[in-house]
Amino acid sequence: MKTAMITGITGQDGSYLAKLLVEKGYRVIGIIRSHHSSNLFNLNYLGILDKVTLEECDLCDLAFVIGLIEKISPDELYNLAAQSSVGLSFSHPTSTIQYNITSVLNLLEAIRLVNKPIRFYQASSSEMFGKVQTLPITLSTPMSPLSPYATSKASGYWSVINFRESYDIFASNGILFNHESFLRPKSFFVKKVISESMQIHFGHRDFLNVGNLDVKRDFGYAPLYVEAMWRMLQLDRPHDLIICSGESISLRSIVIHIFKKLGIDESKLRIDHELYRPVEIANIYGDNSSAKELLDWSYDIDFREILDKIIVEEMSSYKSPDEARK
Repeated sequence: MKTAMITGITGQDGSYLAKLLVEKGYRVIGIIRSHHSSNLFNLNYLGILDKVTLEECDLCDLAFVIGLIEKISPDELYNLAAQSSVGLSFSHPTSTIQYNITSVLNLLEAIRLVNKPIRFYQASSSEMFGKVQTLPITLSTPMSPLSPYATSKASGYWSVINFRESYDIFASNGILFNHESFLRPKSFFVKKVISESMQIHFGHRDFLNVGNLDVKRDFGYAPLYVEAMWRMLQLDRPHDLIICSGESISLRSIVIHIFKKLGIDESKLRIDHELYRPVEIANIYGDNSSAKELLDWSYDIDFREILDKIIVEEMSSYKSPDEARK
């Protein structure tokens, strides 16, 4: 039985990845900051809370990280822990950069010092590329991060490459573009729009307030993306790969699709310039051909189908604002 260690296991990706690995027969150890403050909803929702072991760890404490890796002795380590909100990183740049960089360095250094052939996966982000001159984005596209979050992720990406080349560690970067599911936090655009549109549909809200809709993004489906993460660590040697759908869709078309699906008139849409980001990327999408070839991974689902899946799940678990507060 292989042992997998997942940081950020309670998040969207961590929960879906844990489910996948449990189904493949892994012993799964999830790393959380605290048993008292961790939200276990996602693991409960997927029915795997009793199938994983949770361990507390401060990833910014190198000695703690080393001790935990020696104790668990994982075969595979998936680092999904991060302050992952681009918007929040603008209001908390220091803490975002400190945590997102230090945690990666400590995990890599611990693997080096423990000297075990652990296979390491780092969750990198398309945000690292910022405004690009040509599309689609490939590994040769120059990086120009436009947010504290993107800056921290770029540092983590290069740290992985540096440790891999300097110490012969099996360490890979999965550069994931936006990927959604029912388990996505409501602070992210797609889930926010679906959740608040649902409130309009049921008469508990009057309008949907959004920022700049005249941008396009490459959106995918989280359960399929975590499969690519696992496949990356099954390769004969480490690779950095772009995991994406290969096409972009405008935020406006997403809102319109959700409104039509829920029977909401477009007059309920309000553009709020206070919600605009300080710096915005007009359009971004990636090239997933290398991932498809190397991983034998297929991705051919239309994002509107994903939106419909999330709407169905959201509808089945919907609670009014008053019920949600209880």
